[in-house]
Amino acid sequence: MKRIVILGAGESGAGAAVLAKKEGFDVFVSDMSAIKDKYKKLLDDHAIEWEERQHTEEKILSADEIIKSPGIPKEAPMVKAAMEKGIHIISEIEFAGRYTHSKMICITGSNGKTTTTSLIYHIFKTAGYDVGLAGNIGRSLALQVAEDPHEYYIIELSSFQLDNMYDFHANIAILLNITPDHLDRYDYCMQNYVDAKMRIIQNQTDKDSFIYWNDDPVIKRELEKYDIKAIQYPFSELKEKGSIGYMEDGEYTIERPTPFNMEQEELSLTGKHNIYNSLAAGIAGNITGIKKDVIRQSLSDFPGVEHRLEKVCKVGGVQYVNDSKATNVDACWYALESMKTPTILIIGGKDKGNDYNEILDLVKQKCKALVFLGADNTKLHNFFDNQGVEIRDTHSMKDCVAACYELAEPGDTVLLSPCCASFDLFKNMEDRGEQFKTLVRGL
Repeated sequence: MKRIVILGAGESGAGAAVLAKKEGFDVFVSDMSAIKDKYKKLLDDHAIEWEERQHTEEKILSADEIIKSPGIPKEAPMVKAAMEKGIHIISEIEFAGRYTHSKMICITGSNGKTTTTSLIYHIFKTAGYDVGLAGNIGRSLALQVAEDPHEYYIIELSSFQLDNMYDFHANIAILLNITPDHLDRYDYCMQNYVDAKMRIIQNQTDKDSFIYWNDDPVIKRELEKYDIKAIQYPFSELKEKGSIGYMEDGEYTIERPTPFNMEQEELSLTGKHNIYNSLAAGIAGNITGIKKDVIRQSLSDFPGVEHRLEKVCKVGGVQYVNDSKATNVDACWYALESMKTPTILIIGGKDKGNDYNEILDLVKQKCKALVFLGADNTKLHNFFDNQGVEIRDTHSMKDCVAACYELAEPGDTVLLSPCCASFDLFKNMEDRGEQFKTLVRGL
């Protein structure tokens, strides 16, 4: 009996353990942190051995294969030890892919992944398809394959998941954009991160589809290095050579496989970045053969994604917007670009090698004040202090919201779009967004 060891017992790890057990492996799960009660129960219900707050080396290094949760870096001591011993390390998605012949629609990119994935899922559900949501959002793909299989899966893939995928195959691969992100996990080398993103197209055949943003300079450069077998569906903001999806004269247009158009005003998602997300999602639905009226309806009634440019409420004539999902500079750029009123911008957190020059012009144009929110705001002060924008320094959400309330005047917008990861002060970006919303609603 082959031995599978799973490092990390969150959604992906616990799900992988259940599938491995079902497929007859000897399974052991190990997590350096505390395991949530719901995952302990899941493991116990399937009689799977687990440990928390430690890694027992002899139990782990006896593995034939290791499934690593995406949050664990390759530099972690136990991962390094396993690599030195020559144990094959894969992701939960790679493992799940071995036990299903379902159609895989996979989405990656530095920004817009969650919105696009959720929108595609919405289109497929509206069309009445048997579809599961997995990857970075939704439930574990492995658990669904084991206990609740679907004909189609819409999968959001981070670079960390793609890193440990080898034989997995996307029927439809979507690459939205590539901008600097997570460089702390890629030896501060942009090319390493780019290479991870490009793995979305590995193993594709001439029966598969590849949807990508035609105006992204990094994608353009990278495509020249690959022999792409899949049918290509490039999209762009405006009509241009090669693009099959674009906006023209206020109309959302897809040229093929089935010609489709609708008024841009009918799209539920607004802002330039959402044009790309809506085009990518519409093309995916079109390729799959979903009827035009269903695509049109879905693009016009999609409610959006929590923590992504989410309007919280108005207090004293000030609009508060939760964009806690903006964990890199590029995401903040898109948020600022969509602002139409004087803005008080909340930024800060765990810096991932950010270059704030990218948002400097927009900050000067749109922002009347910056409120820093982090355990250590030194880098932000060093960059922004002499740029002529009022600055407040805070180290808790309570103080941050109080500072924003004091600075804001009727007609302003307070925008939480932090550019950074949340782990210095918060459990995760959802926790950051929830705390913001709770405090704002209490004003």
